[in-house]
Amino acid sequence: MTDPRTRMQKKARHTALACLGIVVGMTALAFAFVPLYDLFCKATGYDGTPLRGAASRTVSQDKMVVHFDTNVAPGLPWRFVAETPQVEAQLGATQTVFFRVTNTGTVPSTGIATFNVQPGLTGGYFVKVQCFCFNEQTLKPGETMDFPVVFYVEPGIKDDPNTRDLSEMTLSYTYFASKNGQPQAALATPAGTKAN
Repeated sequence: MTDPRTRMQKKARHTALACLGIVVGMTALAFAFVPLYDLFCKATGYDGTPLRGAASRTVSQDKMVVHFDTNVAPGLPWRFVAETPQVEAQLGATQTVFFRVTNTGTVPSTGIATFNVQPGLTGGYFVKVQCFCFNEQTLKPGETMDFPVVFYVEPGIKDDPNTRDLSEMTLSYTYFASKNGQPQAALATPAGTKAN
């Protein structure tokens, strides 16, 4: 016959191991959630995440006004503007728009742009063929560069009951200081200065 004390210790050990397993599993899920959510958004266009793809083969007579919003996060001394505030894009037709970036700082700096499309429902219909936002850029002090975005809006946007009545969308970019290809939002801006 087993000692009751030994049985209690065995149960306590099993309970502790089960709790430890749950904690390890939940921690792993917490770390995996962000990359998995990012992959989901990129694959489906969820929450305004534009899709990535090749040029469209279908062109529609319908049009969509695409506005461009440009921002620079604090800590990156860059000026960033679109060549035009908006374009009227024929659905399915490839468009190219250039964005001008200038390093207003006194040292070389590296940045990467994050992006989304609003309203969020339109993200699944906005397809980028080529974009400066896929890679980080390094600019010397005072250097100015023009970067293209090649995109189209899927004609299917007019077939979707959630988006068919929309006539405008906004493509928004924010440049962040970059380290190893990842945005670094926490880089400090010296007191009394403001990013452009």
